[in-house]
Amino acid sequence: MSTNNDKSTVSRRDVFQILGAAPIAAAATSAALAQDKTREHAPAEAKATGNQPFVRKTFDDRQWKTICVLSDLIIPADERSGSATQAGVPEFIDDWIAFRTEQDGYDRLRAEIFGGLMWLDRESDRLFSTGFASATADQQKQILDRIAWPARASKEDEQWAAFFGTLRELVVSGFFSSKVGVADLPYLGNTIVTEWKGCDDEVWGVVEQRMKSGYEGLVQRTQRA
Repeated sequence: MSTNNDKSTVSRRDVFQILGAAPIAAAATSAALAQDKTREHAPAEAKATGNQPFVRKTFDDRQWKTICVLSDLIIPADERSGSATQAGVPEFIDDWIAFRTEQDGYDRLRAEIFGGLMWLDRESDRLFSTGFASATADQQKQILDRIAWPARASKEDEQWAAFFGTLRELVVSGFFSSKVGVADLPYLGNTIVTEWKGCDDEVWGVVEQRMKSGYEGLVQRTQRA
């Protein structure tokens, strides 16, 4: 998503750097929990369970349209994989908000997301006489430029910058815990190893050196303490 100028163009590979390691780790944990609880994550997976369409639990039609537009602005399709909506991210967010609200009794996430979506529509209507999802790409960018970078947000926009940060974490968590996102990484686990050749000699050399110096020294210091 590009929400400022050419210097601030953000590719999918840069998303993790924007969010930072800690928020991503926390969001990824939330994503895994949500998958366990909701069972359905992407439309393709929903079809595999009996051709049943996804039933929204929280978003109304207007909110749903806006969340879909925002998801694809944050993670659009590229040469490697599909977009956030193609990965079922809006469904994931809907499920996660419902789970936190109904099972955890945590209403703040729902309030933050719903409030942010309402603000986007009101601001778009104020500036362009149309809702955010119906605005042009340039008009959407003009609004998002104000809230996509917290350090640059004005005092009046700080609350909405926080909302967008939360939404961006949810989108990234949903995408990279989906089948589309896992394939995009690419994740190398859960694959059959037909021939085990052992550890690479160069890597093993580094491990041995660390064991002889750093790790051994750490053990000795711990014993002295």
